[in-house]
Amino acid sequence: MPPAAKELASWRGPLSLSELPEFTRAVLEVMRQPLEEGHVTIARAAASLTYPARCIFCAAMNPCPCGYSGDTVRPCTCSDSQIARYMARISGPLLDRIDIHIEVPRLKHDELLGTAQGEPSKAIRGRVQEARAIQARRFEGSGIFVNAAMGSRQVRNYCPVAADAEVLLKAAIQRLGLSARAYDRILKLSRTIADLAGADTIGVGHVAEAIQYRSLDRQL
Repeated sequence: MPPAAKELASWRGPLSLSELPEFTRAVLEVMRQPLEEGHVTIARAAASLTYPARCIFCAAMNPCPCGYSGDTVRPCTCSDSQIARYMARISGPLLDRIDIHIEVPRLKHDELLGTAQGEPSKAIRGRVQEARAIQARRFEGSGIFVNAAMGSRQVRNYCPVAADAEVLLKAAIQRLGLSARAYDRILKLSRTIADLAGADTIGVGHVAEAIQYRSLDRQL
């Protein structure tokens, strides 16, 4: 394995947190800097040490305290104020640092018992490898390996957006009140979606899909 690949592998371990809103606010907020900068600094009276902390951050949470908000089978027992307080446990700045928000609805009976096969993992892996190869060529010699590691300058350089996609982006910013950080996240995710499709320019479909993955922004 090349040295660069070894370094990337050592920095990209997963960090998984279940029931995210149940963690104290102090614990959640202290993660903002490591998620943003890719390193964590531990300071003591005699010394201050910095360690690499760039990871794949995955978190799960219920839609409300009872867990049934939006469920099609079981009614939610929470009031609007209870749901609002529950969602407010996750701050906007922390959500800004999470690239993808995905809602997972209850599976239907037919889906649970059905025998239909989805796309095989081997095919998905092939597309991911091709997209990673595109990104490796894009960032060769820059010290960056994947789209997620781009800073604002790289986003401007490597994320050309079609005219109609730019119109959609502007509308989303106004409607959702997105921060500059969330805007960059959408562009980086759009770039990855375009890479998976083999497209050089980010189109309206790529942007629309990336915006769709900001569902928690629409709820706050």
